[in-house]
Amino acid sequence: MNTRTLKKHLKYIVPEMRLALIKEPGTNPLPINTPSDLEKFVEPLRHYSEEYFIAYHLTARNEICNFQIISHGCLSASLVHPREVFKGALIANSYAIIVAHNHPGGSLTPSREDLETTETLIKAGDLLGVKVIDHIIVSSNGLCSLRETHGYMWS
Repeated sequence: MNTRTLKKHLKYIVPEMRLALIKEPGTNPLPINTPSDLEKFVEPLRHYSEEYFIAYHLTARNEICNFQIISHGCLSASLVHPREVFKGALIANSYAIIVAHNHPGGSLTPSREDLETTETLIKAGDLLGVKVIDHIIVSSNGLCSLRETHGYMWS
């Protein structure tokens, strides 16, 4: 069976996926250089009663070009898998990502699971060529940058 016939045959068996990236008009992006630069983007997370995990996609100039809600959990947990975190980043051709999630209980202290998830995402990002710049924990009491408090994970 030649390639042409195979393509024709598969066309009826396997649905073809088409990808279209559409850039919506908006304000000029601001570079994210410090965790406080991200504060206005994570502000809504302070008010949610369930945990949300979000990935912010960055350009090579550290400008947010896109975001994706990865998971929406319960009061104390959300499920995060590297495949879901990096899928949107790869489609958006992101240079790097910053991930953030909220602690509805108000704590800014990272849990063991938060630290394990961060280490897994850093390793996956290194393999895929999409750097994980930071992991921000947000609560009604402020925000905590794991890059600042647990910088050893990035070395």
